Amino acid sequence: MGVQEVKAQFPDIDAGGFMQLAGMSGRFSLAAKRGYSGVGLYTRHAPTQVVHECGLEEFDAEGRYVEMRFDSGGRPFSVVSVYFPSGSSGDERQAAKMRFLAHFGSVIERLREGGREFIICGDVNIAHSEQDLKNWRANQTRSGFLPEERQWLTDTLARHELVDVYRRLHPDTTGEAYTWWSNRGRAWDNNTGWRIDYHLATPAIAETARRCEIYKAQRFSDHAPLTVDYDFTLSSGV
Repeated sequence: MGVQEVKAQFPDIDAGGFMQLAGMSGRFSLAAKRGYSGVGLYTRHAPTQVVHECGLEEFDAEGRYVEMRFDSGGRPFSVVSVYFPSGSSGDERQAAKMRFLAHFGSVIERLREGGREFIICGDVNIAHSEQDLKNWRANQTRSGFLPEERQWLTDTLARHELVDVYRRLHPDTTGEAYTWWSNRGRAWDNNTGWRIDYHLATPAIAETARRCEIYKAQRFSDHAPLTVDYDFTLSSGV
């Protein structure tokens, strides 16, 4: 299970008992700045390695990447939790977001080494197509739906042969696909949402996806949890 924007430090996680959750153990990459960013992964299986860096210092200091590797037996497999920067606060952060996007291709190339299978799960802060947000016409100049961001996602999926797992299972869904709603106005009540949370998987893993759900029965934050059921086990030689 991947979590993003945890906004915590390790003393907070320890004090809250969040190193263990529902029988799963957590691994985290946290921001140096208190109350900012941070990502984590929970698992019932002990990883052979945990990678805490995406390889670009300015973003590693913000706690945006954690990867669990499972390399004992079968085909090497990784699960990644990632939190892409948002550029909505202004030009400086948008420029930082574009630097992150430019670098992330090398992260995927590293994941691809040795025939590794993987799932990247996280808040990508990009709505890929017009069906991924309600008011797409009015948001074409807004961070998260800029043409260059959407093109980056299109090119990245094609270049690295990755699958948007939700869209594989729900190719035509619109309003029910949203995973994020602004806290401003009545965005949640009016379902004025965006789909910016993803599972991006290698084709062999994506083929095993059987069910995908966005949980909206209870509101936890401005995001809704995205759950995908995959029909494989780590011992099956993925």
